[in-house]
Amino acid sequence: MMDGALRQVKEKLLLPAAQRLGNTVSPTTITLLAGVAGGLSAVAGWQGLNLLGLALWWLNRTLDGLDGTVARISGQQSDWGGYLDIVLDFFVYTVIPFGLVLRQPSLEGLIVLAFVFGMFYINAGAYLYLAALLERRAQGAQQRGELTSITMPSGVIEGTEAVIFFSLFFILPEWFIPLLFLLGVLVAVSAVQRLVWAARHLR
Repeated sequence: MMDGALRQVKEKLLLPAAQRLGNTVSPTTITLLAGVAGGLSAVAGWQGLNLLGLALWWLNRTLDGLDGTVARISGQQSDWGGYLDIVLDFFVYTVIPFGLVLRQPSLEGLIVLAFVFGMFYINAGAYLYLAALLERRAQGAQQRGELTSITMPSGVIEGTEAVIFFSLFFILPEWFIPLLFLLGVLVAVSAVQRLVWAARHLR
């Protein structure tokens, strides 16, 4: 919901670091380091190390934004880089809630986790296939002048909102299950929003 407004702000904030890195570190290396940080964040959450988990989560998000900026200013953008970035994003968005549920396993937590993963799956299908259709129609990210590798039709839950929710998981561990359930509901709303958008624009 807020990604469009904040993407240029993020780009400006990361530009000095990206310029310093230049060609010394490849975007793919940064992407892989982001994935490692996200995986370690899940392990920290599993072990109840909330502050460490939060720090690693923010490191993951920073590196996830930095790899694209480095790729753009160094002329190293590639389909492989964009693909790897999305795959590792899905990895991180999966393992962190899983690790946090394992911290204090319960039937309620596992049911909510299953619900959220189901909504993730439906929403991913809703926007990834829609993005593929828009590419085929020459209405993709490049044609729209977007900074992402694929166009992502807006929804109530996007990257910025995910950062907020996952941060709250670590900051307010006692509210983790209700927050996780709320995230699942909002992800479902996002899937419906994209379905409605597709019904209006793809006929």
